Order: sequence, then C-alpha cells, then structure tokens
Amino acid sequence: MATGNQTRVTEFILMSFSSLPTEIQTLLFLAFLSIYLVTLLGNSLIILVTLADPMLQSPMYFFLRNLSILEIGFNLVIVPKMLGTLIAQDTSISFLGCATQMYFFFFFGVAECFLLATMAYDRYVAICSPLHYPVIMNQGTRVRLAAASWFPGFPVATVSTTWLFSFPFCAENKVNHFFCDGPPVLRLVCADTARFEVYAIVGTILVVMIPCLLILCSYTLIAASILKIPSAQEKHKAFSTCSSHLLVVSLFYVSSSLTYFRPKSNNSPESKKLLSLSYTVVTPMLNPIIYSLRNNEVKNALSRTFHKVLALRKFIL
Repeated sequence: MATGNQTRVTEFILMSFSSLPTEIQTLLFLAFLSIYLVTLLGNSLIILVTLADPMLQSPMYFFLRNLSILEIGFNLVIVPKMLGTLIAQDTSISFLGCATQMYFFFFFGVAECFLLATMAYDRYVAICSPLHYPVIMNQGTRVRLAAASWFPGFPVATVSTTWLFSFPFCAENKVNHFFCDGPPVLRLVCADTARFEVYAIVGTILVVMIPCLLILCSYTLIAASILKIPSAQEKHKAFSTCSSHLLVVSLFYVSSSLTYFRPKSNNSPESKKLLSLSYTVVTPMLNPIIYSLRNNEVKNALSRTFHKVLALRKFIL
C-alpha cells in the first residue's frame, strides 16, 4: 500500500449500513434486535439445560454448552455496536474499542473453528468406538479438548490485532463495514502491509483448513462405520446424532469461506457485509434452534425444565 498522509487516528467511523434510507435502517434494527434477543435466549437455554438436566451430561452436551458460550460472546462483540449505528447513528468507535472488537472477533472465530472440529471428533468416538466412548471421553479428556479448542484464539488474535494496529493510519478513518474486521481496517493503513497480508492469508487458510480437514476425516470414518451397520434403524439413529452438527458446520464454513476466500473482483464491500451477517448474526441464532429441533434429548430436557419452572412458580404463588 502506498504511503499517504499519516495522522494519529483516535477513532474510526463504522459506515455500517449508512448508505441505506433511514426507514430501511429502522427495519434492520428491529430485525437484528429480534435475532439478537433470540440468540441470547436460545444459547442461554442450552447452557442452562445442559447444566441442570442429569440426562444431558454426556461429552456431546458439554461441547454444545461450550459452543453456546462462544456464540453468546461472538454476538456480544458484534451486535450491540451494530444496533447502535442503526438506531442512534452512533457510528464512531474509539481506536482502542476497534482494536478490542477485532481482537475478540478473531478470538471467538478461531475458537469456533477448532471447537467444531472437537465436536466432530466426539461424534467419531461415540459412533466408531461406542464401548470405549465413556473411557476415552472422560471428564479430564473433554476439559482438555475444550481448552485446546479455545486456546488457539489467543495467539492468533493477539498477533493479528497487535500487528495491524501498530501500523500508521491515513487521515481517512471510515471503516466500510458494520464492525472492525481485518480487511476493511487494513485498507486505511499508510504503510507497506505486504508481510502482514501474507501472514493473514496463510493464517486464515490454516485456521480454516486444519479444523475442516479434521472434520472431514472424522465424518469419513463415521460414514464408513455407519455403512457397516446392518440395521437400517440403527443406521438412521447413528446418522441422526451427527446431523445437527453437520448442519451447524455447513452453515459456519460456507458463509465464512464465501466471505474470506472469494476473488476480490467478486467481493464488493456490500456483498461482504451481507455474507458477514450470515455467520456473525444469523448462524449464532440458528445453532440452538437446530440442536433443539433435531435432537429429542434436548427437546425433552427443555420440556422437563419448563415444567419444573411452572411447578416452582405455582408453589411460590
């Protein structure tokens, strides 16, 4: 990037959806607020029910609880500020605020990639080694796997954010996005960013491809194991335990890959905003819905919890 007029940037302006008419922005605010509340409620219910219900104490629900915690964090980083830009036209964000938002966006994004791979490994052990499943996926193992899933987000987010915000910025401080993502902020830098761009491309490919390959390997082995099952009913039962996770993985990887791996010629800022909405706003809402609708154990646990709350309320009243 060619060097231009440098200045000390103290804040950025998030362009968000400012090009749209006020009426459309109001409708978007109502839609995103509804999605945000559903996301918080749905994921909070998953956390509550997997903690409280004794029938949901298997490793699968331990990792599902971690995913819900991650999705709540992901939403808290992005959505409140976006809602502010839509309804109050509060488009400014401080230099530190932008760096903090980017840091946690990278952290939660990387953690989700590896957590989805861990959940695929859990399904592999459950289906391919059912007799050894309780021994292999004991309490200590699941905690270590969860920690290993969350940990890569720290170094990736620390290096990426610190490096990017150490560059000098030009007088232009308008970020053409609804949050502080790497590429739109990088465009405001007045310095040679070639090394950083190489690092960002290689890092993104590794962060996406390593978990993706682990997921593909796990499900290849799962598919081979399911095909060996003679009973059609048992095959369906085995596949149904994976279907929710497969759908969640597909939603996350398809939307994020379309955002970051499309050719620049086909990657306009407006199209990137729409694609970013899918995995930052919509997918976190759909995850608890998918696991609730496609998993009888979760549905039954939610029903039991609901009836317990009603019974407690009647007792108090």
